[in-house]
This record gives sequence, C-alpha cells and structure tokens, in this order.
Amino acid sequence: MTDSMKPVKQAPFSGFAGFGGGLGTLSSAASDATYVDDVFSTYLYTGNKPSTQTINNGIDLSGEGGMVWIKRRESAGNHVLYDTARGATKSLYAANNDTENTRTGGVTSFNSNGFTLGNFSYENIADEGIVSWTFRKQKGFFDIVTYTGNGSSNRQISHNLGSVPGMILIKNLTDSSDWQVYHRSLGATKYLKLNSVAEVTTDSGRFNDTEPTSTQFTIANDGTVNYNNSNYVAYLFGHDDQSFGTGSDEAIIKCGSYTGDGISGNADGNLQNLGFEPQFLLIKNTTRGLSDDPYSGWYLFDNMRGLTYGKGTGSPNGNDKYIYANKNETENTDAVVNFTPVGFSLTNTGTGYNRSSDNYIYMAIRRPHKPPTAGTDVFAIDTLSASSYNTPSYTSNFPVDFAIRRNNITSSDSPEFVTRITNALQISSGTSVESDGGTTFFDYFASNKGWGTGSGADSNDYLWMFKRAPGFLDVLPFKGTGSALTLTHNLGAVPELVIVKSRSSTYSWSVYVSHLSSPRTKYLYLNGTDSVGSASAGDFWGSSDFTATQISLGTYANTNHSGNLLIAYLFATLDGISKVGSYSGTGSDINVDCGFSSGARFVMIKRTDTEISGATGTNWYIWDSTRGIVSGNDPYFQINTNNAQVSNTDYIDPLSSGFTVTSSANASINTNGGTYIFLAIA
Repeated sequence: MTDSMKPVKQAPFSGFAGFGGGLGTLSSAASDATYVDDVFSTYLYTGNKPSTQTINNGIDLSGEGGMVWIKRRESAGNHVLYDTARGATKSLYAANNDTENTRTGGVTSFNSNGFTLGNFSYENIADEGIVSWTFRKQKGFFDIVTYTGNGSSNRQISHNLGSVPGMILIKNLTDSSDWQVYHRSLGATKYLKLNSVAEVTTDSGRFNDTEPTSTQFTIANDGTVNYNNSNYVAYLFGHDDQSFGTGSDEAIIKCGSYTGDGISGNADGNLQNLGFEPQFLLIKNTTRGLSDDPYSGWYLFDNMRGLTYGKGTGSPNGNDKYIYANKNETENTDAVVNFTPVGFSLTNTGTGYNRSSDNYIYMAIRRPHKPPTAGTDVFAIDTLSASSYNTPSYTSNFPVDFAIRRNNITSSDSPEFVTRITNALQISSGTSVESDGGTTFFDYFASNKGWGTGSGADSNDYLWMFKRAPGFLDVLPFKGTGSALTLTHNLGAVPELVIVKSRSSTYSWSVYVSHLSSPRTKYLYLNGTDSVGSASAGDFWGSSDFTATQISLGTYANTNHSGNLLIAYLFATLDGISKVGSYSGTGSDINVDCGFSSGARFVMIKRTDTEISGATGTNWYIWDSTRGIVSGNDPYFQINTNNAQVSNTDYIDPLSSGFTVTSSANASINTNGGTYIFLAIA
C-alpha cells in the first residue's frame, strides 16, 4: 500500500447482530409530498423511425399537464416543444421564430407516465441518441398559459403557478416572431430572446415595466407578446418555492444570476450556492451578444447526458456535454461546469459561462430526491445481456449513478468502481488512480434503464448497479485541501459506511464504519485484508461527528490530500431497503435480521478484529441473489482481490428478514469471538 502513515491495529470490538441506524422511516413519507421526480425528467432514448415508440418517464402529463422539449444529439435538427395546453402534434421550435407547426408524427399523445412518439425525424430519427426534458405543471414549479393578443398596454395575464415566476418564455403562435424571455434577475424592463445569442435588451414594450406576481404577469402592446388577434403560449418557471420534498420545505427550481470570475482550473471555483445539487442547468451570457456567437448562446446541461466533477487524474475540468437551446447543432463538449452538493461551479474561463466581469442568468432544477420504497428502486444486478446496440448492456430500470463491475467472474480480473459523476473507473483491488471513461463512459451512463451500450451477451460478466437516493446512498466528489475539511452531502441520513478514494494519487481506499467503537479514530482499507486500524482524531475523519448533512475529514492524505480529486461513497441503513451493521461470530448459525421482508439480494462482509493470512484472509466478501444466496453453496468474490469467484462453499443462507451466516463459514466470516461488519441490500 502507498500510505503516508503506518496503520495501528485496534483491539477487538463487540458487534451486535443487525445493529444499525440510519434514516429509518424516510420511505414512508407523506403520500401528498411532491418531489422533483414527479414533475421533471431528463429521458434519453434512441430513435427507431419508421416505427413509433412510447417514452415511459414516470411523469403524468395526461392527468396534470405539462411540456415536452426534444432535441436529437448526434446530428443537426430542431429543438421541438410540445405541450398539453395546445395539444399533441402541435409543435414549436426553440431555436427559431417559426409559427406553430402541426407534426402528425411528432409527439402523438400525452400519457399518465410520459408520452408517445410518431415517426418524424426531429423526435425519433432512426438509430440516433435523443434527449427529452419533460416539465409537468405543478404549483411552484411550472405552468402553461395560452392567450389571444388584444394589442392593449398594461394587460394582466392570469396564471396558476402559485408563486412569483423566476423565468417566463413567450412565443407568438400565429406570426413569425422571436421568443421573448423574462428573467427575475433582469427585471421587467429587460428581455432576452431564446432563439438568439443577442445580449439583454432594455425595453418597456414587453412586460410593461411591471414585475409578475404569484397570480399574473403583465404585457404591453408589443407584437411579440400581445399583437391583436395573435395566439400565444407562455411557459412559466418557478423560483425557490420551498414546498417540495418529504417535509414540503425544499426548493426544486431556482432562477438566478452570477458574474464570471475568469478563473480556470478550480474544481469549485465561482461556486453558485443553490441549496441543492442540480440535475439540469440553463445558462445565458447577458453581457455579450452577436459578436461573441456562439459563446453568448443558451447552454443546456443535464446529468444524464454527461457532466463530470473533474475529469482525468488531476485536472478539475471535465468535458461536459451541452446543447445550445438557440441552435439546431449537434451536441457539444467542453470543460464548463461542475455540479456540487449545494449548487454548481464554473471551471473554465469560457466567454459563454465564466468570462471575467460578464453577467449571466441561469435556471437550475434539483436532482432526484424522492425516497425509494423498495430495494429494486435503487439496486439491481445483471449480467451482460444487451440484445442490440440501442439497449443497455446491463438492465437496472433506473439511472445508474454508481456500479461495481466484474468481467468474467470465473477467472482472474480486477473489480472496478464506475461512477457517473466522475465519468471514470477505479480498481478496488489496488491503489491506482482512476481511469478516465471518456466518451465511452458518457454513452454507458446515458440510459434511464441501465448501463453500457452494445450488443452481445456474457453470463460471466456482472454489474452491481446503485442509484443515489435519500437514506440509501450518496456519491460525493470533492477536492482535498490537506486541512480539516467539512463537506456537505445529500444522503439525508447519518452515514454509517463511508468509502473514500483519491482519484489523483495511489493512496488506499479508506473506510469509515460507524459501528466501530470511537469510529472517527478508526479505519479499514477496502483494497486490503487489514483489521481495523487506529489513528489520532483528526487524521482520517476529522474531529466532528458525521451528520445527516455533513461529514468531516482530517488531514491524512488518504482522505484529504491537498489538491487531489477524491470520491466518497456514503451508505446508511434505510428501513426495508439497506442495512449497515455488525455481528459477533459464534461458530454456529447466526441469523442477521436486517428488517427486510424478502431477504437480502446483496451482502458484503468484512472481519475487523484480526488479519488472517492466506487465500481466504480477512477479505471483503460479496454475495448476491443473482449468482445465488441459497440453502447450499453460494458463490462469492472478494472486492479487494482479482481472484475468480469461489462457488463450492456454503457460508451464508437465505433469511426472509436478512441473511444467515452459517456454521460452515470460515473464520473470515464466522468464528467464535470474531467481529464483523456488513452491508446488506434488499
């Protein structure tokens, strides 16, 4: 191991079967709570023209109403917008001033869980990747208003947003005129054009110098917003309405502004604090216009197509995928932005997003935060089984944020951690720096239902897939400082198992476990067989207890090397879904009650009180129900080695409430007086 201090062994500790804490009853949140998951979706799909297809993104458009924005990514084509107020097949183009179109092969119906596509190319071009953004009508988030112009000044248009809009897009449906944009940071005396790179314009002839209210917005007699007998649609976006989430006290959308600082290469430079981690971001430079095209365009980012917190082995700049809302171009890639647990940061000096002293406006939407109700919402196991290149290689039925990959589990191969937010992989059986996933991994993560792309099948290639979710898992990238460091996270529960790895240096994988005595002075190594080590307070984990919103890190290089990019995986106990705990070995069968109803689908166990030499060792053992947790032999592999799986042992058995450690298990799993920690997922 390459570490800067010698581990100190800890005396054995006492474990308790199934002992654990965590978020508890989060999954039983009030049924009337509204989450961003209910009202917004970024859904990626592959076109299949001349056929049709239905997009099931979980958004109720037929019952609640909303808007769908579609853009193909691999070739030039119009941004196409449909909404329930105007009806299916009625489209608008975001990047030009065309009137409303009727596209019989566009969005042909709005459904209770998404929408249906016809066979037109902008929406469903064959064999190309396409992105859709769906906005459901919801007070505090989004509303749609249609009206007919009357040519008068000081006209009030009623809306049902229920809060003061942060941004409004208005389009004349009858005549060819530009999209008009109101943004709260600019005020009612200024406007922008969605289909143009033009800088902000001061003019009272749009919004009548009158700020919108929670019930209406005001327009003047300008033809772009109120020409007599012309028909219009207005899309209203909320701002900081804190009525969402489990406690109905969280915001899911913010419309704000910032000034560029012109500094490049800082992972958290020019940080914009939203109070939440975004999944969608729209940015526009308001200082510069036509002379700076395309850098004064409207930048669209989302975490499904690909954003990375620091790409490569040292640079804090990622190659982030973005689309210009005002252009019909293909998708672009550049080092632009990091999404952080509290907002976003600008990582480069580009004119379009962080030029010194330039002004910018933005709209940001929170990442998913709906508590899971079952283990299958957040965890899946699959073997390589893609039927064609446009289906994921491994199926999960949720967007994969983090996965453990093991190729050919019957032979020697290294276990790999692959992570969406870093677009990279790391070898868990060693200490090497991360390997940049590049465009390939962007494509692998670009699925709402799994991971990977390409045809082929191999029953020996396995992927264990995880989704970030409150109370279950959070993934936290950060930049080390070498000094005591407190980091905000979005787990929503006190972390019980934390795994930290430097992405930039060859330090060991450091593991925090709350079930150890004095846990902030203890550590394990995921890439080794070491028993629990002891360190001074403030070395590994800092001097403050972990909370439901923060973790603290010390000055030790493994967890906080100055200037290094690092990654932390945070797990907690969530009733009926996951369990972090410990047990004491007896040499006899031990029933480990995790509070599950149908047994564990994933079990990881590590002995902590001693280090055993030899092939079995005190390794990190993993079982799962796909390979088999049965009353008989159960295959296991070790995440800290590249050994082939072992299939001829019976170390654990099924148990409806968790799992059973058998009397036939070796000392690394069950011996009298031994102490063990585990992670189990239902």
